[in-house]
Parts: sequence; C-alpha cells; structure tokens
Amino acid sequence: MYIDDCTYKANEKTHRRILLRNSQRVNGKVVKTTIANLSDCSVAEIHVLKTALQNKNNLGQLEQITNGEITNGKIAGPSIALHQIAQSLGITDALGRSDNANLVLWLIISRLIEPGSRLSAVRLANIHLGCETIGISQINENTLYTSLDWLYDNKQNIENKLFANWRKKNGQTRNIFLYDVSSSYVEGDKNELATYGYNRDKKQGKKQIVYGLLTDEQGEPLGIEVFPGNTSDTATVSAQIKKIKEQFGCENITFVGDKGMIKSAQIDTLAQEKFHYITTITKPQIEKLLKEKVIQMELFTDQICEIEDTQTSTRYILRRNPFRAQEITQNRAEKIKAIENKVATSNKYLEEHPKSKLEVQEKNITAYINKLKLNAAINIGKDAKEHKLTIVSKQEVLDEMSLLDGCYVMRTDLPKEIAPKEIIHNRYKALAEVEWAFRTQKSLLEIRPLYLRKKERTIAHLEVCMIAYKIELYLRKQWHDINLTVEEGLKTLSMLSSIKIKTGENVIVKIPQPDEQCKELLKRIDVKIPTLLPDKKVDVVTYKKLTTTRK
Repeated sequence: MYIDDCTYKANEKTHRRILLRNSQRVNGKVVKTTIANLSDCSVAEIHVLKTALQNKNNLGQLEQITNGEITNGKIAGPSIALHQIAQSLGITDALGRSDNANLVLWLIISRLIEPGSRLSAVRLANIHLGCETIGISQINENTLYTSLDWLYDNKQNIENKLFANWRKKNGQTRNIFLYDVSSSYVEGDKNELATYGYNRDKKQGKKQIVYGLLTDEQGEPLGIEVFPGNTSDTATVSAQIKKIKEQFGCENITFVGDKGMIKSAQIDTLAQEKFHYITTITKPQIEKLLKEKVIQMELFTDQICEIEDTQTSTRYILRRNPFRAQEITQNRAEKIKAIENKVATSNKYLEEHPKSKLEVQEKNITAYINKLKLNAAINIGKDAKEHKLTIVSKQEVLDEMSLLDGCYVMRTDLPKEIAPKEIIHNRYKALAEVEWAFRTQKSLLEIRPLYLRKKERTIAHLEVCMIAYKIELYLRKQWHDINLTVEEGLKTLSMLSSIKIKTGENVIVKIPQPDEQCKELLKRIDVKIPTLLPDKKVDVVTYKKLTTTRK
C-alpha cells in the first residue's frame, strides 16, 4: 500500500491528485488498485499518512517518536563523520576490528575533536557518540594505555597496510618521498626516550624526543619514526631508507630532504641502495661553486636555471626568489637600525654618566651584533675624547652579504629524462607540506607536550598523531574553499547532537536533519548521517579524578 501523489497540467491549469493505492503481482503482472481518493485531504493529513506507510514496519519506533519522553543525547556529528572518513581512507581496515583497534581508532578521532591526554579521551566519550559509533562497550584510562601497547606491537603491520592502500590508490612506478625531522618536549623526566638536545620548541630546560615524518610528494603521511632527543637529523635518515626499501619494498626511489638532512654521507648511503635524492646546498657551498666557476652569478634570476656537473653527474637547479631577496634585505636593514638605536641609547647613558666605562657599553653592543650575525660587517669604535661609541660599517662586506639574497641551489642526481628542472624544483618545494604537517601536529593535534613514560607508548602516541593528521589532511583538502579551518568545520558539525526518545523500557536515538552549512560540509566529505540509531550502553569510567588543589 502506498500514496500515489501526482501533479499534472490540464487546460493550462495545474492539478494534483492523491490516491491511496495497492500494488500486487497477479499471474506475473503488476496490478494496481485504487483504494481511496485523498485529494481533498489537508497537507498535514497527507504527510501523516505518508509517514505512517513509510514506517509501517517500524511502527514501534514511530510511536516512540510521537509519544515518548525526549531528552538530549550525545554530540553525534564529528565522531560519525570522522569514523566514516577513517573507513573510506582504509584506516579501519589497517587497524582491524579488535577491541584494541577500536580503542586506538577512538584515540585518533578524539585527537581531532579535542586533543588531550588519555584521561581526557575517556571523558570525551561521555560527551561524543564515538564509542557507540565505533563499537566500544567499555573504556577507561587503563584500556587506552593497553591499546597503545597493542599499537606499538602492530605499528609496522598497520603502516604496511596503509602504504599498500596508498600504492593501490596512486599506482606510481617512481616513488618520491619527502622527509623531515622535528622534536617535541616532554613534561617530567621519566620518559625513556627523552634527553636534552636541540629544542625546536624553544623550551629551555625541557627534555625532548626527536621524530622523523615520511610523506609522499603531496604531503600525505606514510610513516613516522621516533628517536632519542639528542639524535641528529642526519642520523635518522638511514632508518627511513631501510623502511622504504625493506618494509615498504619500494624501488625507483627519490628521497627529498633539506640541506641539514642529506649530506655527503647520506648521499653515499642512498647511492649504495640505488636511490636518488633531491636537496639544497648551503651558502658556503654556493660560494665555492661560484669560485670554481661551476655556476655563474648571472644565472640567478626569477626563472629556473640548470647546470650539470658532468664530472660528478650532479645537476644544480638555480633560482633567485625576488620576494625572499626583498625580505632578507629589509630584515638586514631592520637589524642595522636596531644596532644604531642601541648605540644611541648607550651614548645617551654615557653622556648622562661621565664616569661610566666605554668598555662595558662596547662589550654589550658587540654581543648584540654577534647575536644578529652582523659582526663581519659592523664593528663598534670608541671615541674616548667624546666619551661615546661609534659604528664602523664595512660597506663592501654588506654588499657581498647581499649578493646571494634570495638565491638558492638545489642538488640532485636524477637524470634529465626522468625529471626536468621544473619537476625537481617543485618536488623540493613540496617539503613545505611536511613543515605544515609538523605545525598541524603540534597545534591542532597537540602532539606536545608528552606526558608518557614508556618508550613503546611514546612511539604509539606519535603513530596516533600521524594517522590523525592523515584524516586532517583529507578534511583540509575537501573543505579548502569553504573558508573554514578543519577545527572550525568539526565544531560546526558538533551542532548535530542526538536526541533520546524513551517510551516505557524502549529507547531510540534520533539525529535531527543538519542545517545548510552542515549539509555542505558533509557533502564535501561524502558522509551520510543516519536518522535513527540503536541505544547502545558504553561503560565509561575514569579512575583518576580532577585535582581540587594546586601545588
């Protein structure tokens, strides 16, 4: 039985006829019978009849919706959307369907919704419909720590599955991998990987860990490795080479890294594995090539230029970035102005204090000049008679320093027939995607500070952040022209909250229709929000309570 609602035109007038009809198959033919003409019924009455017939196999739930007790439920939008994206990106398949895998998936999703500790992830399960969506029946801090141990044990297998999925999607025969290193500080002094080292977070007195992120040329993360906090950038390269070759089983590899990452020793290692490389060279190395006349200053323009050293089979890709040159020139001028102001302040002090020593002021300003790295071009002179300081500038040195402003040289051993100079240039510039990944992991995903102690759990935490970034990158690409950040988009989806409807002992969970903005966000990421959900019970327990006092 169904409602046959038809609008038609006759004699230039629009008519609507509404029939209650029955359809059945008789002797192999479909026979339709009209039961009643409902054309005179009101719009509300027609709507009620349509709703009843559409839910004729679900009248119990329909009765609950109309007559039940309605209460607010958990936030549904972000967790449902992120779960469906994890499925479409192959993350759920890579993790598997075990209890630990589900808990790891919640750690990934919760890091995108509201990053924090394992304790905060448990508390978040009381607010968001994530555990119910994933299929988690019990969650507490201990189960999450156990899931981190499981993730560490299965890290290589999971990364292999994610890489196989990436390769199936891309179908590339020549693989170009971007690699860079960063560090994150830890709280406390019990972390098994944490040591003192070069702290990129500028957190003095804090121990840290070092981690290297491997991505494809579009910035999609493929693997992450964690090292003690005093590991140098170059020392991490061999681990990535081993991963690419042995773990991922790749051939025809090109490794892209900056000049602090790929040096002579690393180039030799790559050559032994028959890998190629793309990197840049330092300013002293550029000056050496100019002196040896391998390259010429006239080649540095805003157009990409190429020189090949036939003796070493090395290609050099040259360019001057006019915007960067202007930026460096302006920055140097501001530094010189700052020195002049400091000298003026010192001379005013010397004038007001005739017995003060010139040497003390000279020492302070010289240290400031050294800090600004202009000591080769600017010195401080003393005028004992006038009891003041003077600035001694070496214009020829300043001119020489500005000669290479905005100039950079890329170095590679890739043959021309495989990659022309434009490809080399663009692939190196793509390293900015890795830098973006580090910024996202540290800000949006809050990879730092670390509160973990065990080495295994620290590595697993970094793996969670890497997979979460994989989802964040997808969301950013899909929402790029909506003028919303990923964080803002997920907060917008948080408006989709569930409603609990209770009639007697029966409870159903209903999700209202999204508004236009939510509809657009969901459409871009190809997510379908269900209307009704079963009421699932999740045992959410936090053993550690919030502190009531401060130290």
